[in-house]
Amino acid sequence: MIRHFAAATVVLWGQSAFAGNEYHIFPGDAAEEQLQEALILAEPGDTIILADGVYDIRNGLSLDNPDVTIVGGGMDRSILSFKNQSGGAEGLLITAGGAILKDFAVEDTKGDAIKIKGVDGVAIVRVRAEWTNGPDETNGAYGLYPVQTKNVYIDGSVAIGASDAGIYVGQSENIIVRNSRGEYNVAGLEIENSYYADVYANELTNNTGGILIFDLPNLPQQGGHTIRVFDNKSYANNTDNFAPQGNIVGLVPRGTGMLIMANRDVEVFGNDMRDNDTVNVAIMSYVEGFEDETYDPTPKRIHIHDNVFGVSGGNPDTSEFAEIVTGALGTPLPNIIWDGVMPLPNFFLWGIEEGGRHSIHDNVYEANPPFGNANLIMYFAARWLHKPSLSMKDASETYPSLGPVSVVIRGVDVNDQTF
Repeated sequence: MIRHFAAATVVLWGQSAFAGNEYHIFPGDAAEEQLQEALILAEPGDTIILADGVYDIRNGLSLDNPDVTIVGGGMDRSILSFKNQSGGAEGLLITAGGAILKDFAVEDTKGDAIKIKGVDGVAIVRVRAEWTNGPDETNGAYGLYPVQTKNVYIDGSVAIGASDAGIYVGQSENIIVRNSRGEYNVAGLEIENSYYADVYANELTNNTGGILIFDLPNLPQQGGHTIRVFDNKSYANNTDNFAPQGNIVGLVPRGTGMLIMANRDVEVFGNDMRDNDTVNVAIMSYVEGFEDETYDPTPKRIHIHDNVFGVSGGNPDTSEFAEIVTGALGTPLPNIIWDGVMPLPNFFLWGIEEGGRHSIHDNVYEANPPFGNANLIMYFAARWLHKPSLSMKDASETYPSLGPVSVVIRGVDVNDQTF
């Protein structure tokens, strides 16, 4: 392994960077051993530099030292290939804060491609995670996968072929995902059980569902809230759902632009959604059984405004979930659908609680009705009395815009940095 320990150190993080050593790795028979050794030896401020080429990696790699940078020559030039992987549950596992990952690719891992768990601060910039055989339920679940993490920054990255979510941030807070692309995943981009996220300027296409904002029970962190989704393109997400049986994303209908489940304070604006075979946006409650008394399955204060919704809904999925909503609302579905599910006392007595109603306004609709309340409680309880509604009265609250999210890595706000 070639190491540079001389005075010629590099500044890696603006003016506040640590000066550190460089570990240069080159493709070849010894590359995996050398790379893992560098990941073990690297100290705060050090940089691991991946030369151009394809690296044959047979075992999972791990980094548990803080403030280390891994940088390649580009996401199509420095490629860590796990096609022959026999050991490890992931491709690259990071369990230390302050990691900066730039300009390389991880391909064909047995499990998740890049997993970051339980850290404070990670930047993933111009990184590609891909399963090159295309959509397949045997592919790894997640491409770029920060979980239980604070201060997450994903920029200019690509995820292709994940059997759950290509770009997934779960049980985390202070999150920015921008300028990235998800394609041929079950979910292109998913924010789950997380607080304070800005998701913007991303492109989601050819997935089963483009963007998912989920909150699920029985997890260490729940009650997802304060998420802005803006200036994204989510179109032609019409790939058949290929999630392994039993996965929650298996319920996502082919042809979904965006699905919001059980979150509160989600603002969706400036997006362009079109050519999604089932629906552009769905707002849903979590309706499976759960025992967690602290969990709230009902979405609240979903604010959708100033988006452009193109033609969609012309070829809805035949999955159970899609057939329920099309049975309730007819086809083609409205651009934005709400299941109308809420606690039964609310439903029968006073409706959505004060301060919890949704807000939908000032969107452009190129076809189909703007909004539909599927009224699924009555659809199942007394179908002969069931009446869906296309009225906006349940989505006419007024809310202020949410503020921007701040992400700090190695003591520096990423909005002030150029990677």
